[in-house]
Amino acid sequence: MIVFVYPGQGSQAPGMGASWQDHPSWELVSEASEIAGRDLGALLLDADADALKLTRNSQIATFLMSMIGLDAVTRVGVESAGHAGHSLGEYSALAGAGVLDFEDAIQLVTERGDAMQAAAEENAGTMAAVLGLDDERVDIACARVPGDVWVANYNAPGQVVIAGEAGAVDEAGVVAKELGAKRSMSLAVGGAFHTPFMAPARDRLRKAIDQVEFRDADTFVITNVDASRHVDASDWQALLNAQLCSPVRWRQSLHALESEGAATFIEIGPGAVLTGMAKRTLPDSRRITVNTPSDLDGLLEALSESPAPAPAHEGEHLFATERLVVSPSAGVFEPAETMGVGTTITAGAVLGMIGKTEVRSSFAGEIQGFLALPGERVTARQPIAWLRQS
Repeated sequence: MIVFVYPGQGSQAPGMGASWQDHPSWELVSEASEIAGRDLGALLLDADADALKLTRNSQIATFLMSMIGLDAVTRVGVESAGHAGHSLGEYSALAGAGVLDFEDAIQLVTERGDAMQAAAEENAGTMAAVLGLDDERVDIACARVPGDVWVANYNAPGQVVIAGEAGAVDEAGVVAKELGAKRSMSLAVGGAFHTPFMAPARDRLRKAIDQVEFRDADTFVITNVDASRHVDASDWQALLNAQLCSPVRWRQSLHALESEGAATFIEIGPGAVLTGMAKRTLPDSRRITVNTPSDLDGLLEALSESPAPAPAHEGEHLFATERLVVSPSAGVFEPAETMGVGTTITAGAVLGMIGKTEVRSSFAGEIQGFLALPGERVTARQPIAWLRQS
């Protein structure tokens, strides 16, 4: 089983969007900039490390890079049976699973970044990684400190992040080393995320969350708060409201994904932090990163090394040699009269029209089926047809 995982704040890097500028998925940047009311392209191309460290910048930039990567992966026909994201990455997971539409996701991530930065400025805090100590003993180290310090992330075996008031975090690190930790390492972050210090951000973000219409997930999502499987639209409001002040149970989430049958983890977005955590937690898993367009060929090659199951129905769980053609815009789809199942096409062939916009295939191959009916109203990037490459 293939699952997609999405990184959170801290994975960003200057110039991380440069390799995507000439890829069709870069079109998401202008759409997102219009929704957010700011030039996100400049953030992905020109912002320096200091600018990207700002929470209001790092979160929207990381989310958008994951969406570009997800769009590109979808274009080459790779689909996921489930999703999970680390902290901010949970919003990417919800967008990938169809729970949030793109516009709502951009608005929520923008508000989340602004709210968390304001909360951090109001109630200064920090974070540190405790290495080489089990979860229970890290909890004990925090409990033995009189100041405000809590576990913020259960990342992987022997890798737990604590957060809170700076002095208390330092003191908890000392106690952790007395209990057997190999190291306590300060993190260059702007706040004590996933702790009660984020309560003002939670209260502010709740107002935005309450305005969103959530949908049932197309595929399951394992969530940070409880490391459990969720699909129903009614679950998301409470889970996202709780997320900012609750620890990220990532190690537990990886085990939950494994119990669902996940064996291949594809990290979509900047960096390879989650790939490393999966290697540490599930050493027998297969792990692939998609950071740049050049990674797409490696992804397809890796997936082709083992047999893929036959599609349960048209367009689901595609073979590595199969590709999806997606809609370039929203509107009513009308297929070309000359196109049908079994038709062999060349790259650039017109499969139909959406209004006055041509639906062109990026690939050569044989049409296996249409996923949109004549006269059906489709959304941008919705799958239209699938074909087997020649």
